[in-house]
Amino acid sequence: MAYEYKRKPEWLKTKLTVNENFREIKKMMRGKTLHTVCEEAKCPNIHECWAVHRTATFMILGDICTRACRFCAVKTGLPTELDRQEPERVAEAVEQMGLKHTVITSVARDDLKDGGASIFAETIKAVRKRNPQTNVEVLIPDFQGNWDALKTVMDARPDVLNHNLETVRRRSDRVRSKAKYERSLELLKRAKELQPDIPTKSSIMIGVGEEWDEILETMDDLRGVDCNIMTIGQYLQPTKKHLKLEKYYTPQEFAELKKEGMKRGFDHVESGPLVRSSYHAHEQVAAAKGTAARAKAQ
Repeated sequence: MAYEYKRKPEWLKTKLTVNENFREIKKMMRGKTLHTVCEEAKCPNIHECWAVHRTATFMILGDICTRACRFCAVKTGLPTELDRQEPERVAEAVEQMGLKHTVITSVARDDLKDGGASIFAETIKAVRKRNPQTNVEVLIPDFQGNWDALKTVMDARPDVLNHNLETVRRRSDRVRSKAKYERSLELLKRAKELQPDIPTKSSIMIGVGEEWDEILETMDDLRGVDCNIMTIGQYLQPTKKHLKLEKYYTPQEFAELKKEGMKRGFDHVESGPLVRSSYHAHEQVAAAKGTAARAKAQ
């Protein structure tokens, strides 16, 4: 039987805005040989973020991932790139864009002893040196449970530490490659223990076969490790070879999930069909600063 995509509902259609901002950012990324998760993961918000908000999520450590998660459009294979000058180029790009908040993520680099943690730390420091007023959020892999690598990142003191669960416990092994649900929770727990005043954040995508009660259970699990910010978005199948889309959630259902999350004590919940982990990250800074202030007061 021929493969059939589910038709996208109206609320998932986005406006493609290609203006001078968009062209300028794309040209700069290519000129500095930098990668963005916006492009590599085929993010549906790239035109809004680049053209309207002038925001971008930098993807360091190359563009080839050592894992092959079934939901992800990023290339997989054996990486060959380890560019020690990359942190400085990211810092220069942040300066040129005039960013007040930047997100730095990476491919998984299981081929490196520290999973790339030292490059994360160097990038945080380089961005801060050139851009002392810029908030730096990092979205990190699990470093295969290497807690010394996690400490390296936390010692560099990002403004927000983000690590994604991606999905509910029951679907985790099916959706993710090598990553483990409990290990991700442990990472978030240890991050908070290392630096209690640094807010933690996590994201899930829905529409991959989970049940409503499992989404709520995931919220409870995240609050159980004192995760402060949660984002929830609709899974969109990149190609017919990727994980099958099971359901489109309505905007009303996303609004209800936001209410459920806030009831559980998150400082901020970003929930919507087009939400991705870094979507409107600049707007979450106020919630993050509130968390930091409370931790210092204790």
